[in-house]
Amino acid sequence: MKSMTLETAKHVIKAAEQKAKELRISQVIAIVDEGGNFTACHRMDDAWLASIDIAQNKAWTAVALRMPTSHLAHLAAPHAELYGINTTNHGRVVVFGGGIPLVREGRIVGAVGVSGSTVANDVEVAKAAVHAFESYASHMPQARRLDWAWIP
Repeated sequence: MKSMTLETAKHVIKAAEQKAKELRISQVIAIVDEGGNFTACHRMDDAWLASIDIAQNKAWTAVALRMPTSHLAHLAAPHAELYGINTTNHGRVVVFGGGIPLVREGRIVGAVGVSGSTVANDVEVAKAAVHAFESYASHMPQARRLDWAWIP
């Protein structure tokens, strides 16, 4: 797998929703590709409307900064090295947990962002999504390069 596909995003979202149901919470789950481009978003019944934007921005932040958003909490605290980073990029940078990169063969191919509950619950649901992605991706064949030699 070289890039995030809608099929993969749906699989990841399904697993995340299942975990949210186990926790008896309503969440928004967003998936972006390696460029931070929107791939899919799922809003469970009764999930907060504000969580749509937050989940998408968590996923975007995880790709843009190549780290889980939970790693930014202490880095962005007052007087810390990255204090104020959340005001950059038109306010898209999220500095609390729930966004995690999706990595395949050592390369970030996308990210998941989860919002709608406590940060701890958001992280737990995001981790379930990552686990589903890793399991699913490990069973997919390597992407083949297209041979353009036949083009005149």
